[in-house]
Amino acid sequence: MHTRPLGRTGIQVSPYALGTMKFGRFGNPDHQECLHIVGARRGINIIDTADVYGGDGESEQIVGKALRGRRDNVVLATKFNGPMEPDPNQRGSSRRWMVAAVEASLRRLGVDHIDLYQVHHPDPGIDIEETLAALTDLLRAGKVRAIGHSNLPASDIVEAQWVSERRGRARFRTEQPHYSILNRGVEREIFPVCQRYGLGTLVWSPLAMGLLTGRYRRQGGETASAALLHWVPQHMTDERKRDAVEMLIPVAEQAGLSWTRLALAFVITHPAVTSAIIGPRTLEQLDDFIAAGRTRLDDDLLDRIDEIVPPGTDTGPIDIAYLPPHLRQPRLRRRAADDRII
Repeated sequence: MHTRPLGRTGIQVSPYALGTMKFGRFGNPDHQECLHIVGARRGINIIDTADVYGGDGESEQIVGKALRGRRDNVVLATKFNGPMEPDPNQRGSSRRWMVAAVEASLRRLGVDHIDLYQVHHPDPGIDIEETLAALTDLLRAGKVRAIGHSNLPASDIVEAQWVSERRGRARFRTEQPHYSILNRGVEREIFPVCQRYGLGTLVWSPLAMGLLTGRYRRQGGETASAALLHWVPQHMTDERKRDAVEMLIPVAEQAGLSWTRLALAFVITHPAVTSAIIGPRTLEQLDDFIAAGRTRLDDDLLDRIDEIVPPGTDTGPIDIAYLPPHLRQPRLRRRAADDRII
């Protein structure tokens, strides 16, 4: 498998990354099968995990066990700032928590450094300089080799770059946004900003959490599991997405492609995308995903996709996408009753 530069880090990565969110009790509880998947990466050289995956760091523990004796051949990426305990101080992007979180990840992974350490979600309650100062110290200490973020709005990406330049802090080198045929909103601002600042991008859920695998059809398809419907109810039931899927099916069939191959080949075709994160639960799924890496989409096919889901648009909501606090909390966009103009 050929490689691509991971932004300006000097690191070369494969166009697909092995995602391990499904390793452990919330996906595949069979540790042995998970170990086989890591061992049979089929040319993939970057593995992405997070401290919250699997609960209690289970995914990191599995990855660490799988990498014993072959750590140097893998670009190892993990993330922090998700809640690890009910304690409000055991989450977020503060220096206090980050120092503890990185040590815990290093211990679970069984390594002495992390190649790419990523802020999992925006944390509006923390000054970005606080986060960057702590990450800069981790880089200088040799505990991490590069830093990145995930799910950041374009304005936050720009602000972080400015703070790095003006305050002499290390720069974020990567972004991890959601991107699929069904949700192309990141093409509007996120991708152009990443290209402007030379950020590598690792896009997550290129198969739209299963909607682009062909499993869920209006007629004759499976019903989404209770877990999926609980986690992303709007995403899995949105009629606009279901309509788009039905329109995409004949496009794939006429091109002689499986829906999976069409979806995966689409995301890595964009010049702003460094690598697409795939999350197989079995070796069979891994082989199918890798086969998509040899698929090339011509301009006519891409034009047909653009007609169904126009560039820069989302067909529907992503329940787990980041929303700024003022969109989630009505009190932040409404004046107090005694301060309203009548």
